[in-house]
Amino acid sequence: MYITTTIPYVNARPHLGFALEIVQGDVLARHHRGRGEPVRFHTGTDDNSLKNVLAAEAAGVPVRELVDRNAAAFEGLRGPLDLSFDAFVRTSADHGHRAGVERLWHATAHDFYRRHYEGLYCVGCEQFYQEGPCPEGHEAPLRPVSEENWFFRLSRYREPLLELIGSGALAIEPVGRRNEVLAFLESGLEDISVSRSAARSRGWGIPVPGDPGQIVYVWWDALANYITGLDGDDYGRWWEREPHRIHLLGKGVIRFHAVYWPAMLLSAGLPLPTRLFVHDYVTAGGRKISKSGGVTADPVALSAAYGVDAVRWWLLREVPRVGDADFTEERLIARADADLADGVGNLVHRVVTMVRRFCDGRVPDAAPEPLEAVRNAGERVREALEAFDFRRAAGAVWAIVEEANQHVERTRPWRQEPAARDRSLATLVHACRALAVQLEPFLPTAAGRVAAAVREREDGRLPAPVPLFPRLGR
Repeated sequence: MYITTTIPYVNARPHLGFALEIVQGDVLARHHRGRGEPVRFHTGTDDNSLKNVLAAEAAGVPVRELVDRNAAAFEGLRGPLDLSFDAFVRTSADHGHRAGVERLWHATAHDFYRRHYEGLYCVGCEQFYQEGPCPEGHEAPLRPVSEENWFFRLSRYREPLLELIGSGALAIEPVGRRNEVLAFLESGLEDISVSRSAARSRGWGIPVPGDPGQIVYVWWDALANYITGLDGDDYGRWWEREPHRIHLLGKGVIRFHAVYWPAMLLSAGLPLPTRLFVHDYVTAGGRKISKSGGVTADPVALSAAYGVDAVRWWLLREVPRVGDADFTEERLIARADADLADGVGNLVHRVVTMVRRFCDGRVPDAAPEPLEAVRNAGERVREALEAFDFRRAAGAVWAIVEEANQHVERTRPWRQEPAARDRSLATLVHACRALAVQLEPFLPTAAGRVAAAVREREDGRLPAPVPLFPRLGR
């Protein structure tokens, strides 16, 4: 399985909106690796945007300095968010990316022509619009632009795209987003500009092959990363022969990924992605979190303050498959305390304490009772993640905690006769071990702590119970 995230602009440091997408990708990658399936998890940064140039000018620093600093912050999310990506591409720094963009340009050259263009340009979206304001809510006014550019015959690919998306060969989920793309295609396609003048781009970006006065349009450049990041044999393995090529993306960039990118690949005679999952936004106070919009939440700072488990768990337990999710630190704290400290942590602590008290720390050699949540968790998680429903998948893991706690209250091992108590405690230890396995894709470090808490030491006893999750509420 080849899993990709979008590559964000680096005009500022990462925010929680992008953290959602890269954590979702990480869960998918870890889940499928855990099932023994081959996985490549790919991410990176979009360095060649005019937004980055303008941000550097505003900060009074060279573009290269700003881009390198902020790109390092995105790559540095690996630690604070406990990520496991296999590849990280930088569009301004990876030589293979520029060479790949040039190859793609030549492969699609039969669909290019030059013409004069006038329109309103949103720097935030890096896109032309017929009229304002920006539909994505960027506050900077649209800028009138008049210049000669290279154009791509996008209109040529309307019917093939309708067929591919309508048949499901290019699957777009959720279905509402698929219908949105089909409606856009039904309304007709116009050709698009795929270059910008070098003067307006401040000379930053990849020059058009054979035309140094033009810079390759940043979206053309950025979308290519999904294949330029695959060197040598990796391209054949992960793009040509891999049957599952999945793009994760936000709803604001659906047109680029569901229309422009497939059309580019069709023009070049290359395979298409197989599935697109379009998530909605993380908001704060009802407003979209955005680097340029001034509404932000720093995932690194949040992880430092509350721990990576709390941040990942909020993103996975609170954000719905369809619809925006409004973030506050109070909600993050409440979810972490209820589910992790009072739920998972308390369950494991109770179970280990009872095994040490009643069985001298030795897990009873008794057949565990088959709890439904434990028995069905693996399949429920698999089905939910197949549908990109991360909240439902996390809920299937949480169901183990709920049923195990109910088992404690129902059986009250401290009041049972030894034989019945042994079976109850064996059941609870089995549930905690299953919980560790199912929790791993979601909270890999925490899953390791849970597993260690219910693993016998060399002397055959469970270790002394320790708090697994701190309570965050004051």
